Amino acid sequence: MTVAKRLSITLKRSMIGRPEVQRVTLRTLGLKKREQTVTHQDSPAIRGMINKVKHLVEVKEISE
Repeated sequence: MTVAKRLSITLKRSMIGRPEVQRVTLRTLGLKKREQTVTHQDSPAIRGMINKVKHLVEVKEISE
């Protein structure tokens, strides 16, 4: 049986001055304010979004 992984994503840098594409990606992930943390199931779609804004966020894997 495989263990479902979750990702804890924290916004570490401000959205101010960032391109609209990056802002939309952060909003789609559920991040609105600096230092806010959200959790998502690990999936290729979420990984792709994280990859677009990897310089703004910190990601930790959580095993359940």
